[in-house]
Order: sequence, then C-alpha cells, then structure tokens
Amino acid sequence: MKIFPTSGIKQLDACTIEQEPIQSIDLMERAARALTAAITERCDADTPCVVFAGPGNNGGDALAVARLLAARSYRVAVYLFDPQESLSPDCLANKERLLAEAPAVAFHHVTSRFVPPALTATDIVIDGLFGSGLNKPLAGGFAAVVKYINASPARVIAIDISSGLMGEDNSYNVRTGIIRAHLTLSLQLPKLAFLFAENEEFVGEWQLLDIGLSREAIGNTDTDYYLTDAGEIHRLLKPRGKFTHKGNFGHALLIAGREGMAGASVLSARACLRSGVGLLTVHVPQCNNAIVQTAVPEAMTQLDADDTCFACAPGDTERYQVVAVGPGIGQAAETEEALLELIDTCQVPMVIDADALNILGQRRDYLARLPQGSILTPHPKELERLVGVSQNSYERLMKARKLAQTAEVCIIVKGHYSCVVTPQGKCYFNPTGTPAMATGGSGDVLTGILTALLAQGYPAESAARLATYVHGRAAESACPGQPYLGMTAGDIVSHLPATWASL
Repeated sequence: MKIFPTSGIKQLDACTIEQEPIQSIDLMERAARALTAAITERCDADTPCVVFAGPGNNGGDALAVARLLAARSYRVAVYLFDPQESLSPDCLANKERLLAEAPAVAFHHVTSRFVPPALTATDIVIDGLFGSGLNKPLAGGFAAVVKYINASPARVIAIDISSGLMGEDNSYNVRTGIIRAHLTLSLQLPKLAFLFAENEEFVGEWQLLDIGLSREAIGNTDTDYYLTDAGEIHRLLKPRGKFTHKGNFGHALLIAGREGMAGASVLSARACLRSGVGLLTVHVPQCNNAIVQTAVPEAMTQLDADDTCFACAPGDTERYQVVAVGPGIGQAAETEEALLELIDTCQVPMVIDADALNILGQRRDYLARLPQGSILTPHPKELERLVGVSQNSYERLMKARKLAQTAEVCIIVKGHYSCVVTPQGKCYFNPTGTPAMATGGSGDVLTGILTALLAQGYPAESAARLATYVHGRAAESACPGQPYLGMTAGDIVSHLPATWASL
C-alpha cells in the first residue's frame, strides 16, 4: 500500500474529480458517508456527538457527517469556527445543507467569541477543524480550542488526521496545539505521521476508509513510502520444488554469543533453521560450543580461537552465501578487531546486528566497506550511534535513508512499524507485530530469519521485507490478544513454521 505526502493526496483528489468525473462536493459526500458508517458502527444513537468544524474542506466533511448523523437520529451539536468569515466553497455548501436538512442540530457559527460546551465522558467529539493540508502549528483561538478538547473527558474521533498534526514532519510543531484523538478515520490511505512513535498520543487507533479515490491515479503516482500488505508478501515468496535438497537453500555463517550470551547464538540459530536455510554453521567461542551443540543439534559449530568471545575472523567466508554477525558478541577490543577484519575480507552479503552495530557506531568509516546486499538491523538508539542523534522519528528516518544510499545497504529501523529502507531511498513500513516483542532476544530471532532468507538467494530488499513481516506475524500468533505479557523470544521461534505455512 502506498503512502503519499499530503501534497500527493491533493493530487489524487484532483485526479479522481477529473477522471471519474465527479464534483468535489459529491466526493466530499462520499467521504462523509464512509465516515458516518464508521462512527455509527462504534457509537449508538444515544451517544451525544459534538462536532468541531473548521473553515476548510475538513470542516466541510465534518458538517456533512453532522447532517448524516442527525438523519440517523443522533443528538448532534455543531461548532463551526469561521474567524475570517471565509468558508471554502464546499464547506459553505455543507453548512447551508445542514441548516436546511437538519433543523434539530444545535448549530453554532463561531466568528468571534467561543462559548465552549460542557463536554462529558459520555460525549463523542468529532474533530474536523483542520485536515492534512496544515503546514504550520496552530495558534491563537484554534490552539485554545484544541487545548479545551484535550482537557475534556470526551472521546475524540478525528476526521482524516488530528487537527494540528502535520502529515509528515512535525519537527517544528507545537505539541500542545495538536488534538489527542482516540480514533483517527483516515480517508483512503494512511499518513506517514501515523507510523511514528511520538505521534501515537495524537493518532490513537487509526482506521482506513475507502472513499473511491482513483485506483489508476494511485497506481501511476510515485512515492518513496509504503505500508506492506499480505498480498505483497505472497508475491515475494519463492516456491520450493519437490526435488530440491539442502544444497539449494544456501549455507549461512552466524557469528554470535560470548561467554554468558550463548542464548543469543541459540535463538538466532533456531530462527535461521526454522526459516528454511539449507545449512548453518555457528561461529562460537569455545565456552559456548557445548551449549550450542546441545541446544541446536541441527547446526554445525566453528570454534573461535578465544575461549570467551569472538576474537578471530573466519578466513573462509567465500564458501557461505551470507555471514551474520552481532547478537551477543560484546564489544571487547579483540572483538572489534575481528569484526573489522571480517568486513574487510568478506565478499558475501552480511547481516549486521546488535553489538556489531555498536562497534560500527565507533568506526563509521567501515560502513562504506560492507559487501553489496548487506542488511543492518538497528533499533533507534543503535541507529543514532551510526547517524547521530535525531529529535524525532521523521528526522531519524531521513538520516537512515541517507545512510542506506551512501553505504548501499538495506537498513531495518526496528520499532512498532519497523521500516525497511533501501539504497534507492524506498521505505517499506511493516504492519505486523505486537508490544509483547519488547523482550530480550527478539532482535536475535529477526537476525536468524534474515540470514536464512539471504542464504536462499533472496535479494536484500525482499529478505528484509519478508523477515520483518514474518517475525511480527509469528509474534502475533505466539501472543494473541492482550495483555502483551509472558511471551519470550523463543515463543516467536516456535511459531515460525506455522507462520511460513500460513503464507
């Protein structure tokens, strides 16, 4: 699914109006019907609805929704804020239609002094003050209205996007001037801002409503941002023939674990084996050999010369299809030296995770030496060690895009919506997963899945998208429902075979 910047959404509206053809007021009515259906599915007619409408087209949507709710016998009050006494044409048309067709609605046209209603916990506030076209923070009277709504106990439903929230970059926004919605009903497509952690308090739950924007225009309009769906994952999967054998699915080398961190080796190795790798060798310090051989008998081990840590780079990586390094290896001086030597000599794609990323954060010059087709898997703090501190998720994403392009690697920025960033600057957000994944070892499991897919010959972009999707889906299966407690990384591994089968 494509995600467009707000300027692109305006173009889609215009294309739909021209190609269908349809009048803009009729497209607004179509959106209002979809919004009303979504609201009435969640709230019965006994729920008082207070509609806050602005002077633009988002306000026009809100006025149309108020009329349609009144037609279903909902008790509706409307506050139309028009301080400049200059409504958009479609907003004006919906105001006149509301007054003519819904006399029972308590209508307030606010041009100067605003007398706020008493909002209670039983009220639903429908936020239609401003839409996705906003490009500066709310101030003055509108900011005061937002603060009043946010201070109330009412539940808030935002039309398309919370008023005051910008569709992409909120770096210079004023957070106190943004509606805190419990539910956002987004028209046709999501906004990039929905996928950033710091905006959760403003977006709440979000739901997409199909309002019939031109499929042709959506298909023909380019974007760098996508939300992966199940259909795309199906298309990425390679079928396995009946006469294949283990040699067809690659030999992977996994370098993981130091003394006291053998679990990282075990989790990553198990995930790799349960994701279809043909052969797996795990490079371990001598102290972990018995643990890995016992816990993962399907894997072979390669012993490091050091008793307790990764200290000697293997010199024969050309016989593998992929080398993964990082889970639980630590950051000892000898480990750093071995990692840098490995990067200098390795000729196959690498998966770089955990402590290996932290070492590279101190030796950023080595990022440009990574083999083509490599994948980095940082969480936000690890990414900041590579690219510098960011004030928010949008800035962090832009820095990740720059690094992916300059180092020619794929980067998985881990989070609730993990994002696969490609060397071409494309960003694929992953929709699967659960807060239960916030537990030690989850990242080791992802590394194992990635390693298996690269070993099987998947391109880096496909491997990264498949791995993040399956990783999240397996966790959903392991921990269905709420509360998100009690799941371990090993539970994710155990649900991998069924998850692959479901695809």
